[in-house]
Amino acid sequence: MTRVVRLTLVSHAMTDAMAAARVPGDEPLNDMGRRQAEAAGGETCLGTKHFMAPERRARQTAELLGMAATADPLLADLNCGRWQGKRLQDVPPGDLTIWLTDPTRAPHGGESITDLIQRVARWLDSLAGSALPAAAVAHPAVIRAAIVHGLGLPPKSFWRIDVAPMSRTGLHFRSGRWTLRL
Repeated sequence: MTRVVRLTLVSHAMTDAMAAARVPGDEPLNDMGRRQAEAAGGETCLGTKHFMAPERRARQTAELLGMAATADPLLADLNCGRWQGKRLQDVPPGDLTIWLTDPTRAPHGGESITDLIQRVARWLDSLAGSALPAAAVAHPAVIRAAIVHGLGLPPKSFWRIDVAPMSRTGLHFRSGRWTLRL
């Protein structure tokens, strides 16, 4: 019998930065985000082991979902360096183009997409030997990275994956590989 690891990734609820197309910092959920998470809070348990990103918006989402989650630094949001807090339209267009087209580059002084994917891959690999179902409240970028790594997609596909607030993404690990469950 093949053992299956079931992982549910929940994108944190809405924040003001998301609504304003601003590069996020460690901000709280906004009113809409709190309503989104509260509305989903009564749903069934997502897993036996609960994890969350260390940022406030992920912690608040996990709490509103009723999850007693452990913060894991490997689930931290993409480090956007000096762009943190800026609106995307205020980022130099040439730098933004480099970042969106070359996943190995980080012109903002933060983390490249390939660095994020490698960090998230370490977290996924740590779960691969577990027999327990797990759930994690994470950021859209972390969930994209998990999908890219799990499916063996090229890093350039990172920006082609949309992850909505409070969406759920299922990944299953069996026979040495991850599969995506929608």
